[in-house]
Amino acid sequence: MTDTKNPRTRPDGSGRALHTAYDTALLDLDGVVYAGGDALPHAVASLRAAEAGGMGLAYVTNNAARTPATVAEHLTRLGVPADASEVVTSAQAVARVIADDVPAGSRVLCSGGEGLRVALRERGLVPVDSADDDPAAVVQGYGGPDMRWALVSEAALAVWRGVPWYASNTDLTIPSGRGIMPGNGTAVEVVRLASGRTAGPVVAGKPLPPMHRETILRTGASSPLVVGDRLDTDIEGAHAGGVDSLLVLTGVTTPAGLLTARPDHRPTYVAADLRGLLVPHPEVVRDGGDAWRCGGVRALVRDGRLVTEGEGDALDGLRALCAAAWTAAGDGSCELSAGEALERLGFAA
Repeated sequence: MTDTKNPRTRPDGSGRALHTAYDTALLDLDGVVYAGGDALPHAVASLRAAEAGGMGLAYVTNNAARTPATVAEHLTRLGVPADASEVVTSAQAVARVIADDVPAGSRVLCSGGEGLRVALRERGLVPVDSADDDPAAVVQGYGGPDMRWALVSEAALAVWRGVPWYASNTDLTIPSGRGIMPGNGTAVEVVRLASGRTAGPVVAGKPLPPMHRETILRTGASSPLVVGDRLDTDIEGAHAGGVDSLLVLTGVTTPAGLLTARPDHRPTYVAADLRGLLVPHPEVVRDGGDAWRCGGVRALVRDGRLVTEGEGDALDGLRALCAAAWTAAGDGSCELSAGEALERLGFAA
């Protein structure tokens, strides 16, 4: 389990393949399993192999636009058979939070997509579209690229009137097949600015506790591994929940961004993609003084820069660089130059 008190100074090793060391993978979707609706390389084969090896799979997403059934159908079409019960969304998490705060049957102004509406109904709440419908709460969730501006405007009006305000998540961006697009956090900022509210909404999604609670309640996982591509949602959420995590480099986080990760953004393991579930992970060991070694690559700080020595697997080199950078940073974020070291390993600086 992740130690939430002592800063992580290096990625962990595992003598066992991760799909045999943990009972359930709590997988993010966008940037991990697919991007823009299409499966990412190696994702389908890796997930099928992990499941065949006994690992439970649960799909945990901050994207509140689609229903769990729709997400499960999408995964099944991609070649990963899934059931709606295996999908957990930030819409479900925020609907539970709202249902705990307002009377059963309350109207909730829903500025989001069908996934959010279905989640509200599941909790006995009534989604409405107007600030004039006397809502007991207003909630924002990602509604897809065709999200109507009128819904954002109604949310802003309701918040301005003092209606309690909630959000499924505050991710500013979302990966797509064409690149990085605006996420729900962008719409939340619009409402905050338009309403004049200084305080933001009550947020349920990753990395906050309501999402972790929702996930554990729905999956029953006892030894989970969070798998994600974002440090500020997936990895921070795992840290907050005290569980281990695997960062895959198929989405938002770059190798350079990983080196500057603050303590609660440092993953337990690092992999290029979901094949990282199926293999043991090498140890990163101290190699004299402040140097660290993983495989054939040694990393250290020299003249105010991160450098690597030796030859070996690029990912092993990145793991060693993480150890050197995180150790040097301590409780903060590493500000040492790493461009040349990353380029030497074949990564973009």
